[in-house]
Amino acid sequence: MSSMNLFLRLPVSGRIFTSKGLVHNYRFSSTAWPYVKDTYINDFKIIDQSKNHEYSKSIHAFHCMVYAKMNEQNFTIQRPRGCALMQMRFDGYLGFPGGLVDPGEDVIHGLNRELEEEMNLDLSKHKVTEKDFVFSQHSSSRELTLHFYALETTLPELEKIEAGVHQAKDYGSEVLGLVRVPLYTMRDGFRGFPAFLTHAFIGSAREQLLHTLQHLKIMTPQEISNALSAKPNKS
Repeated sequence: MSSMNLFLRLPVSGRIFTSKGLVHNYRFSSTAWPYVKDTYINDFKIIDQSKNHEYSKSIHAFHCMVYAKMNEQNFTIQRPRGCALMQMRFDGYLGFPGGLVDPGEDVIHGLNRELEEEMNLDLSKHKVTEKDFVFSQHSSSRELTLHFYALETTLPELEKIEAGVHQAKDYGSEVLGLVRVPLYTMRDGFRGFPAFLTHAFIGSAREQLLHTLQHLKIMTPQEISNALSAKPNKS
């Protein structure tokens, strides 16, 4: 079966995953790991950007993954093909920097404002533009539309962003720190990325991560599917 025809049903998560990404065509659990209790039913569906006007009356929010592509060995483990940043939120959940669109504010301006406030991002060097757009989602139960972006930097620049986050306006209140996503799987088939996916993610953050890693060709659909279905070795 070719990757273009890959169509896998993942029983542990109740979601459908295809070569084109995550498809949310029915209500399903927000949790990819059966041992984590859901806080709500996640009914976000991927929507066509050209039809965003149909959701103009909903609440709009924006988030961004800052990342760098790399192929450097990390001590004795496999070589990760990228370095992606998430954040530990004030409520204990993992998520991405961003927030709600303020009245009269456009998405790009608002997202860059949030990145500066939450990550201390130097907007003279790094600024999100429309070319960084990845996809949008909509939740009919909450009348909420999410817009997701991915901002690429070099690894040295990403490390500077990590080092400077403590100077961010929202550090210590809304944001408790940045987290590197372990984009590798260790020899036991679970430690690394699969184990990372068992943590608690806010809202649609896990789906945003998985969809974007595939969109950027950092991970293949099969690798993501394997990570979602992996279980710890009990021996």
